[in-house]
Amino acid sequence: MFPGYITDVDGIIVGHAHSEDALTGCTVVICPEGASGGVDVRGSAPGTRETDLFKAEKLVDKVHAVVLSGGSAFGLEAASGVMDHLEELGIGFDVGVTKVPIVASAVIFDLAIGDHRVRPGWQMGYKASLSASKDENRQGNVGCGMGATVGKILGPGGAMKSGLGSATVSSGELVVSALICVNAFGDIFSEGSQIAGAYDYENNKLLNTYEIMKNSLTSPGFLNTNTTIGVVATNAILTKAEGNKVAQTAHNGLARSINPVHTMVDGDTIFTMATNKLKADVNIVAAMAQEAVEKAVINAILSAEGKAGLKAHRDITTKVL
Repeated sequence: MFPGYITDVDGIIVGHAHSEDALTGCTVVICPEGASGGVDVRGSAPGTRETDLFKAEKLVDKVHAVVLSGGSAFGLEAASGVMDHLEELGIGFDVGVTKVPIVASAVIFDLAIGDHRVRPGWQMGYKASLSASKDENRQGNVGCGMGATVGKILGPGGAMKSGLGSATVSSGELVVSALICVNAFGDIFSEGSQIAGAYDYENNKLLNTYEIMKNSLTSPGFLNTNTTIGVVATNAILTKAEGNKVAQTAHNGLARSINPVHTMVDGDTIFTMATNKLKADVNIVAAMAQEAVEKAVINAILSAEGKAGLKAHRDITTKVL
């Protein structure tokens, strides 16, 4: 496991809520003081909320929370629970009569595992926000990662269990950390070696999604059952434009660890949250972000536990990476 958690960034707290029986959940990353935000959507099947606010020309310049949720588009409702809890705490954009929390969100498709009738909603979002703390450090089958799977070209039954992962990269006082929910269509790699993905359960071996695609030229598993989403947080001072650049570059961490990535059936989305405490060159922050994302993806795989008949990495190998 790579070290670190997104709460290493001062001013960031995290909360989770999930149903272990239904295998779905949500995760919230909160900056009570407000963070400069950014976002980049690379996948072609996204489910998102409030992403337009991150455009440099838009009025609001702070985001208070980002919700990562299961439940496909149904899971966007979890952000409403987070909003209500933050309003109760007096956190948000001051509009005179109240404060409106700026809460962005992205979702994964996890309806094919567990109970599709149970989706993260207002109550689960509120619970996740209520539980948020600086001490949170869980990975794997937790929050949004509860229903995450990878390697789905042969359909949900040929996938492997994934989860939520986090990792931190530091340089002096500069801290850049990522929290990623890995629900990719493609396979996962560490230093060039495949560690999870499409799986042949009859013969107990990993399969290579890209090779299957090249050999078949058809799309037997091309269902909208995927998407890798996450947040990059940093204590660097960033404008919205720079936050967007960091989010854009952070996707390179997905490209290093997931293949294929950013497909037509993935909604890959990465948010940036900058707490604006330290001057740092945006190029350095962006380079560190892609390393943090890559490590967080791998941690998600290493910490996941098998569920619903699907194996996790720990079930197929004892090799220490």
